[in-house]
Amino acid sequence: MAPQIRKPAEMRNGAPLGSENPIRMLGLLLALLSAAVLLSACAGSPVEANASQPAGDEPGVAQSAPEDLLRIDRQGAVEVSVVPRSLEPGPGGTLEFEVSMNTHSVDLSMDLAALSTLETDTGLVLEPRDWSGGGGGHHVRGLLRFVADPTKGALEGAQRLILTIREVDAPQRVFEWALEASP
Repeated sequence: MAPQIRKPAEMRNGAPLGSENPIRMLGLLLALLSAAVLLSACAGSPVEANASQPAGDEPGVAQSAPEDLLRIDRQGAVEVSVVPRSLEPGPGGTLEFEVSMNTHSVDLSMDLAALSTLETDTGLVLEPRDWSGGGGGHHVRGLLRFVADPTKGALEGAQRLILTIREVDAPQRVFEWALEASP
């Protein structure tokens, strides 16, 4: 009986292990590279709507806000976070909301002022003034402002403030805050 010669474990069919199908190996390599690129793109730290940053009047710069004012809507593929800077009109006669939108599949280059309404439980609808978060992308943050002239009693008698944002990967997103009663 002739002795059998065994091939080393790193050889198969006369070729080094792993080289039996170069197209399959190339496909596997491309899949791994694609996964690495996707994970690195998604691994950036998400913007938080209520992160403390230095105070300032620059649009889109977060102010310290109590956690109980933060509202988050996770419909569809977009997470929308909203924090009011104040629930009373500011010196410029506006109500301002910090809005943060995050996704990995939807272009966020829309004008939120055109897609948003702000109203009170008394039926008063406040006009949008502007949105500072243009530019698009997958992580957008900005300031959404509404005209609320305090000399006209914009929030007089209201107990709730309701912000509705339409057509951001969902038919509508509704955010509500209770207003403190005036003495």
